[in-house]
Amino acid sequence: MRRARAADVVIAGGGLHGLSAAIHLANAKLRVVLLEKDRVGRHASSANAGGVRRLGRAIPEIPLAVAALDLWHNIENLVDDNCGFQQSSQIKVAEDLVEFAALEQRSKTLRDAGYFHEEIIDGNMLHQLLPQVAKHCVGSMVVRGDGHADPFATVKAFHSKAISLGVEVREGAPVTQITRAEGNWLVQADTTCFEAPILINAAGAWGGEIAAMMGDLIPIEAQALMLMITERIAPFLSSVVGAQGRALSFKQFDNGTVLIGGAYKGHVDIRTGRTALNMKQLAANAHAAITVFPLMRNVRVIRAWTGIEGVTKDRLPIIGPASEKGGFHLFGFSAHGFALSPLSGRIIADLICSNQNNWPTEAFSHARFTA
Repeated sequence: MRRARAADVVIAGGGLHGLSAAIHLANAKLRVVLLEKDRVGRHASSANAGGVRRLGRAIPEIPLAVAALDLWHNIENLVDDNCGFQQSSQIKVAEDLVEFAALEQRSKTLRDAGYFHEEIIDGNMLHQLLPQVAKHCVGSMVVRGDGHADPFATVKAFHSKAISLGVEVREGAPVTQITRAEGNWLVQADTTCFEAPILINAAGAWGGEIAAMMGDLIPIEAQALMLMITERIAPFLSSVVGAQGRALSFKQFDNGTVLIGGAYKGHVDIRTGRTALNMKQLAANAHAAITVFPLMRNVRVIRAWTGIEGVTKDRLPIIGPASEKGGFHLFGFSAHGFALSPLSGRIIADLICSNQNNWPTEAFSHARFTA
């Protein structure tokens, strides 16, 4: 029988969270093997809208989003690349007074919790800030200092940095079996078995399968979330815009193209990793964009695509130790994990290297599902 290859840490999953963990652990001089069944960043990591936001976060996520934003403003210190990060306002518009009241209540809830980054502005200020927004919009919530980055450039930078630090990245190497032997994890991937005292499950939409191999039953749903991009039009927007009453993520790039999303679902086969567009849902997404920005009515869509995301029941991620010693989970970010990726790997690395956690992650324990 061929002897297992030794490592300090094995990571299952080569999306941004797995790569982030690999970078932080390699910086701590650990020998890291990262196993990716397809290619790094193939799914949600490179196929998302690239939002870096505090706006609209669930309260348990806000401390992480704040800390991660600081890392984004200095992302070159982590991965030697700016990842296309740009600072911009994040805005959520209200189309009627009921929606505006909901935004005001949300703002009050955050202030009561000690957070003051979400600002309420009335209709006059909104139309000064967004001259092309629909006339019926009555106000909005604004967060200044958030931003967005380029997902493809970010994946490339994280991958390159991990390689430069000596991380062994294996693509086309799906994990097929996980067992325990003398306190170590034995991880079978393709034709090779790896042995390590530490195993990190960063498998995204496939995180539930890896968790089950590790002894934890964690429910997660695979969703194929769609995005589309338009032809180039004259610049009219520098902020990232969403809506309180409808699913929408909307921004314009420097080249004039407009990215439109909002977590509208396509079709997915999790067994094969294949996806297909849902044209009715794309039409609904386009209608949302036109309703909030009427100037988009005659703009052509030139491309649309999907990314496979793992979504938990409460739409909060799984971050922290597994049930078995030496195991860790880092998945289930439910379509809002891109912004957290520089920090998520650091959280796991701190737990591994010093058994310390400087961030409140109790709400992200897998025990909320497996207890």
